[in-house]
Amino acid sequence: METATAISVGGSGRQVTGAFALSRRWRRAFLILHIIAGGAWIGIDVMVAVLVWTGRFGPDADVRGLAYRALAAFAVWPMLTSGLFCLVTGVVLGLGTKWGLLRNWWVAVKLVLNLVLCTLIIVALEPGMAAVAGYGRDLAAGTEAPPEVSSLFFPPAVSLTALTVATVLSVVKPWGRIRR
Repeated sequence: METATAISVGGSGRQVTGAFALSRRWRRAFLILHIIAGGAWIGIDVMVAVLVWTGRFGPDADVRGLAYRALAAFAVWPMLTSGLFCLVTGVVLGLGTKWGLLRNWWVAVKLVLNLVLCTLIIVALEPGMAAVAGYGRDLAAGTEAPPEVSSLFFPPAVSLTALTVATVLSVVKPWGRIRR
């Protein structure tokens, strides 16, 4: 069994406990990638919210149908990709920096939020996208059968709220260390 060792990184006096320690250059690179992935995820969620809003309240059936078809085509995989990229860069930062992966509450909560959101994308959002695309095609063809689409308001609302909480946690870093 491997034991964790404390390593001083780059003469900064910063101690990192774990299997590896990121140099200052690599830490910055992964932090930038992490922030970009999180920003992309938030941007995609905003796009999803706009498409849901347009699909529900658009000026005519053609615009509403196009919004639903675009939602089905472009929401799930870009959102999941940015979420997974955010997860991977966050795990690397957690393992390779002084913050640790499960050493501080704010990091652990962000990890759980990311895992829950990525799981919800796969389990709750993706399976319904074929029906959303079909509804969009029906709207554009003028043969709309009104399904229940009000539930589409929840994914962007939940995700944007969770990502806002994760962003605030990254800045504020509350609650201190996890006791072992």
